[in-house]
Amino acid sequence: MAAAGGGWTAVCEKFRAARTLSAVESLKDPETEPYRSKYSARALLQEVKQLLSAAEEGGEAVLAVRRAVLEYELGVNHTDTEELSAGDEHLQRCTQLLEPHRLSPDCVSLYIQAQNNLGILWSQRDEIETAQTYLESAEALYNQYMKEDGNPPLDPSEHFMAEEEKLTDQERSKRFEKAYTHTLYYLAQVYQHLEMIEKAAQYCHTTLKRQLEYCGYYPVEWARNAATLSQYYLSKECFMEARHCLAAASVIFSQAGQVPSAEDSDETEPDQQDLPERKAEIARCWIKYCLNLLQSARKLLEDNIGELDPDRQLELKAQRKKEEDEKEKGRKKAVLFGTSDICDSVLAMEEKVSSVYPLDFQEAREVFLVGQNYVQEAKEFFQVDGYVTDHIEIVQDHSALFKVLAFFEEDYERRCKMHKRRIDMLEPIYTDLNPQYYLLVRRQLQCELADTYYEMMDLKVAIGNRLEKLDSHTVKKINSLAQFAIKYYELFLDSLRNPDKVFPEKLEEDVLRPAMVAKFHIARLYGKLITSDSKKQLENMQTSLEYYTFLVDYCEKYPDAVPAVETELELSKEMVNLLPASMERLRAKVSSFV
Repeated sequence: MAAAGGGWTAVCEKFRAARTLSAVESLKDPETEPYRSKYSARALLQEVKQLLSAAEEGGEAVLAVRRAVLEYELGVNHTDTEELSAGDEHLQRCTQLLEPHRLSPDCVSLYIQAQNNLGILWSQRDEIETAQTYLESAEALYNQYMKEDGNPPLDPSEHFMAEEEKLTDQERSKRFEKAYTHTLYYLAQVYQHLEMIEKAAQYCHTTLKRQLEYCGYYPVEWARNAATLSQYYLSKECFMEARHCLAAASVIFSQAGQVPSAEDSDETEPDQQDLPERKAEIARCWIKYCLNLLQSARKLLEDNIGELDPDRQLELKAQRKKEEDEKEKGRKKAVLFGTSDICDSVLAMEEKVSSVYPLDFQEAREVFLVGQNYVQEAKEFFQVDGYVTDHIEIVQDHSALFKVLAFFEEDYERRCKMHKRRIDMLEPIYTDLNPQYYLLVRRQLQCELADTYYEMMDLKVAIGNRLEKLDSHTVKKINSLAQFAIKYYELFLDSLRNPDKVFPEKLEEDVLRPAMVAKFHIARLYGKLITSDSKKQLENMQTSLEYYTFLVDYCEKYPDAVPAVETELELSKEMVNLLPASMERLRAKVSSFV
């Protein structure tokens, strides 16, 4: 019988040779012929199709499954060579051949992998809903099979193996679970495309857990995906989950280059040469974690004028003591990654930074210091030469860390020093930026520098109010800080002018609030300038009035601007009513001395 002799052996050898060409030899193909090995593999698979009838063994059902395997391999081959229509045809034929037996142990793994590849193919065509249908079908089939049978099914490659070469149950199970992990991984991306963000995050988390469980991952790719997932949890203020993802990302990343890739033993991870950049990216995610944790704590603790509320602080501390332990235990079970040895390393990493809201300066400082360490780590790679925008964003995050730490500091002088650190890191960068190429970044820095000087001026005024009498040094300092704040607000407003230096009659939506707030702050700053010269004081009050009036007039002319500046508008209206009378009194006082 042909099947019992050399015919079947020849078929199996050709099939194996085709797979080797596709998986291994294709990686060595020259750029001029990128698909040379894929085309050779395709020719072999077509030969195997011709030989199948001559090597028939085991009846019609077995032959149908083997044909389905070949259609699958040809479908993947055509997809890899960017021939999507032909790929689709072969994969559809594969599923049609398997349809009656798709839940049998011989067919289920192959059927799921065909559905996965149809999902990928339709994603490449930007038909995301169609891709979703195939992938959800694969997911449903896996769940049904595990419920009704559950035994490790045959791997597709086994249909072209001699009996003695067949895989162990353990290896079959590993390959089947890997195929299902791929289903979840592709579904996570599909849900992301469809903006089903919560579902995408859930599937991404499950994929990451399964990759660790079944040792099927590239360390760098895994770490990058876990770090990205942490940013979703940050957006939901789920700090425990975000920290866990980042700690796991850091631990798994440390395996890169040290252990062979578990995803495929004969393949190295493609991203190896980018290790310093990937490490810096994870560091940036840690910076965002620390910054978001501090900023969320600030929101909880601040009163209606933006200062720390001591009663709220005591209340939250008492509440935290009661809830903390129970809450962590319940939530941890749902998110934990990995086997026990990985878990130990991840837990050790987590202990370096809290995941609960810092409620006083000491707790906030601990989070700040962790964030600051990651700033230094990120800046090692993202240097200003070559990575200008990234470098500036990291410096801005560093500045934001100081800003939010200052909120927890009770001593006004020390607060001022923290804001001075922000000035010292932002001003040199701003000065070096070419306005022609970095207009938007310069605007951001102008606003931030202005706000920082403004905040320092307010603090110096508060310090001065505690003195019996303002000394000349404090007066000089307040005026100097106010002038610097005015300078940067004016620079920002000037950047909005057209080439003829004319300020826009109607502001674009993205600059409306920053521009109006700048006008409002300049008005207030002129009112804060201290001078013994009454004439100069009148000039300052007049300038202040003009800026307040601009805001009121603009909102009357464009009522749709009101929601963006409600608080500032209310105060501006008050000042427009009060200032003329104050100026009149001062004029009367001045003329009585003349």
